[in-house]
Amino acid sequence: MNRTEEPEEFGACLRALRVRAGLSQERLAHAAGVSVRALADLERGRTRGPQRRTVQALARAMELGTVEEARLESAAALGRPRPRARTDLTLSGLLALPRDAADFTARNQDVAALRSLAVTADPAHPPVAVVSGSPGLGKTAFAVHAAHLLAADFPDGQFWLDLRGMDPRPVGPGDALARLLRALGVAERSLPRDLADRSGLWRSLVAGRRLLLVLDNAVDEQQVRPLLPSAGAGLTVVTSRHALAGLEAVHRVELPLLRREEAVELLTRIVGSERVTREAQAARDLADLCGRLPLAVRIAGQRLAARPREHLARLAALLEDEERRLDALQAGDLKVRAAFALSYRQLDPAARLLLRRSALAAGPDFSPETAALLSGTPLDDTRLHLEGLCDQGLLQADPAAERYGFHDLLGLFAAERLAAEDDPETRREAVDRTARWMLSRATAAALHFDAERHDEPTGDPDPSTAPAGRTRARAWLEAEQPQWLAALAHAGAAGWHRRVVDTAEAMHWFSDRTQHWEEWVDVFRYAAHAARALGSPREEATHLNYLAWAHNICAHDPRAAFEAALGALDAARACGDLLQTGWALGYGAGALRRLGRTDEAIAWLRDSEVCHRENTSPEGRLALLSTLNTLGETLRCRGDVREALAHHRRSLAICEEGIPGQAPDLLAIYQAVALRHLGDDYAALGRWPDAEPPLRQALGTFTRLDMPAWTGPIQLDLGRVLRHLDRPLEARAAVTAAVLTLTEHHSPRQAEAAAELRTIIGTPHAPSTSEIPAQPGPPPRPSAAHEA
Repeated sequence: MNRTEEPEEFGACLRALRVRAGLSQERLAHAAGVSVRALADLERGRTRGPQRRTVQALARAMELGTVEEARLESAAALGRPRPRARTDLTLSGLLALPRDAADFTARNQDVAALRSLAVTADPAHPPVAVVSGSPGLGKTAFAVHAAHLLAADFPDGQFWLDLRGMDPRPVGPGDALARLLRALGVAERSLPRDLADRSGLWRSLVAGRRLLLVLDNAVDEQQVRPLLPSAGAGLTVVTSRHALAGLEAVHRVELPLLRREEAVELLTRIVGSERVTREAQAARDLADLCGRLPLAVRIAGQRLAARPREHLARLAALLEDEERRLDALQAGDLKVRAAFALSYRQLDPAARLLLRRSALAAGPDFSPETAALLSGTPLDDTRLHLEGLCDQGLLQADPAAERYGFHDLLGLFAAERLAAEDDPETRREAVDRTARWMLSRATAAALHFDAERHDEPTGDPDPSTAPAGRTRARAWLEAEQPQWLAALAHAGAAGWHRRVVDTAEAMHWFSDRTQHWEEWVDVFRYAAHAARALGSPREEATHLNYLAWAHNICAHDPRAAFEAALGALDAARACGDLLQTGWALGYGAGALRRLGRTDEAIAWLRDSEVCHRENTSPEGRLALLSTLNTLGETLRCRGDVREALAHHRRSLAICEEGIPGQAPDLLAIYQAVALRHLGDDYAALGRWPDAEPPLRQALGTFTRLDMPAWTGPIQLDLGRVLRHLDRPLEARAAVTAAVLTLTEHHSPRQAEAAAELRTIIGTPHAPSTSEIPAQPGPPPRPSAAHEA
C-alpha cells in the first residue's frame, strides 16, 4: 500500500472480499463460525479491529490467498487500539479465559440462551446474565465453557475476572476495576482514585467494543454493579452462589441438577465408555448417589480415572453409606465437603444454626414452623433466614408452597455440622420440642374428621395459626405427614405412650379419607404397642383392629392383617369388650377372604354379626352395618347372591330407621355402602336396569362428601352396568374416571378397570376419546367408617 494512500478500513475491505467471493453475510458467518450480527457490525465499521483468529477464520471461509489475507489482517490491525505499544490481544491476555473442560457435559439449552442474548443485544442496553445456584452445580465451569463457545462473537476480546466472593476478603469493586482498566492498557498512574471515576472510565472505554466479560464468583450486588458496562454490544456473565436478586434487568440462568443420563454421560467422558458400559447399573447408581450434582459426579469420575482398576460398583458401595459419602467424594484437591463449607462459613450464627437444625426435619421438605421449632428461633426470623439460605443456594424453595428442602449432599453436610456443633442433649431437646408441638397440632387437625364429634377441636399448640376447617386441616396433615409421623415414632421410643394412643385414635376417621397411605400401618402399630405398654387391653384391641384394617386396605397384606386381627381378638376377649371382639372377627374375615379362604371368612363374619347384634349401643349398631355389608359381599363372591341381597337390604333398612346420636353424614356413608352393594348384587343376578339406580345414588353420596377412594370402585361397577345396558358413551366415561381415581389411590382394582375400558373400546359403536366428557379432578375427602 502506498504511503500517500488513506488506510483501508476493515469493514470496507471485508465487504469487498465477501462480495467478490459470492457469499452472503449469512453464509460467510456460518462458514467462519461467527454470528451474523457480529459480521454485520464488522462490515458497518462498528467493530473495527477484530482479533487475528477471527480474521483467519474469515479468510479461510472466503478462501483468500496469502496476499488478500495479509490485506485483511492489515486493515484489522489498524483498527485495533494500541495503548503504549502493547497490542490489545496482549492486554486481554492479562485476564484471559481459563482452560475449558474438554469433557464438559450438557447445559446446551443454557448456552444457546446466552448466544441468543448476545446476538440480539441492544448496544444501548448491554445484556447481563447472572448464573447462580447451589455450590457444586458447575456455575464457573458453565461460564468458562460458554465463553469459549461464544468467543468468536466477541472479536474485541474476552475478559475473565475472579471476584473471590467466597474468600474472607472478596475483591473490592475498585480493585476489580483497576485490573480491568489495566487490561485495556490504562497506565497505573492514569487510574482514577475514586470508584465512580474508575467505573465511568471503564464504561467509556468499552462502550465501542464488542467484549465478553465474565465476572466469576461474585459476593453481592455492590461488588458487581460498578463493573457492568452501560453501553456497547458486549455481554457480561456473572456467576455467584448468591442470587444477586437486587441486580436489575438481568437475564437469569438457573442451572438445574443434571438428569441421570447426563450425569452418566459426564462419568463416561471422564473414565471412558468401556468401563461405564461394563458396569452400566453401577454408573447409574453413582449418578444417583452423587445427587446428580456436577461437582460430585466429576469427583467420582476423577477418582475412578486415577484408579483405572477400581470397579464402579466398589465406589457405589462406599457412597451407599451416608456417614461416609462426603468422605468418599474427594479426588485430590476436589472435595464436595470443602465446597459446602465455603458457603457455610459465610453465614451468620443464626443462619448456621437454622441450616444444621433443619437437618433434623423428616421427609423431603419442611415448613418454616418445623424449622423454627427445631432451631428455637422466632417464626418471623426463621422465615427471613430460610429465604436467605435459598438465595445463597444452600436450600431449595418449593415453587408453589412455603416449604424448603436440601439437596441430598447438602443435607448430609448439614447433619455433619449438627453432630459436630450441637451436643446430644441439645439435639434431643430440639426433637422433643418439635415432636410435642407436631403431635398436638396433628391431633387437633385430625379431629376435624371425627364423625362422632359435633364441636370444634381444641388443643392446638398455637390456635392463632391452627388450620381451620376440614380443607385446611387435611392440607396441613398431608403436607406435614412425614413430620408428625416421625414425631409419633419419636414419642413411642421416648415412652410418651398416652400421646401416641391419643394421636392415633384422633387419626382413625381421617385415615378413611387417605386409604392409599401405607403409613397407616406404622401409625396403628405404634399405637398398639403404646396401648400394651399402658396396660390397656381395650385400647390395644382397638388399635390392633385399626392395624388389621390398614394391612388389608392400605398395604394389601392380608397375612399381616390376619395376624393383627388375631391379636385384637385375644385382647378384646381378655377384657370382655364385645364391640372390639366383633370388629376383630370382621377384620379377620376380610383377611381370610383376600387369602382365598372364603368359607372361613363367612363363618367369622357370622360370629361378628352375633357379637354386634348383642351390642345395642350406637357404636354396636354401626359395627353391625359394616359386618352385614361385608358378609353380603363375601357371600356374593361365593355365588350366594340372593342371600347377599337379603343382608344388604337389611343393612339399608337399619340406615333408613336411623341410629340415635349419629351424624347424618355418617349414616349417609353407611347407606351409600349398602346401596353400592345392592347395585352389585343386582348386577351379579343380571338385573342390569335394577343395578343402575342404587349405584348412581351411592356415587352421588360419595361425590357429595368428596370421597374419591370410594367413588373409584363404584364408577367401575357403574360403567360395567352401563355397558350391559348398551350405553357405551356413558360406560366409557364412567370407567375412564374409575381408571384415573383407582390409579391415583393405588387400588388393586386398577388392572380390572383398565381391562373393562379395553372391553368397552372394543364394543361396536363405542365413542372416540374426543366424545367422552371431561371428568373433574377429585376434591379433598371427608371421613368414612373402616370396612373389613
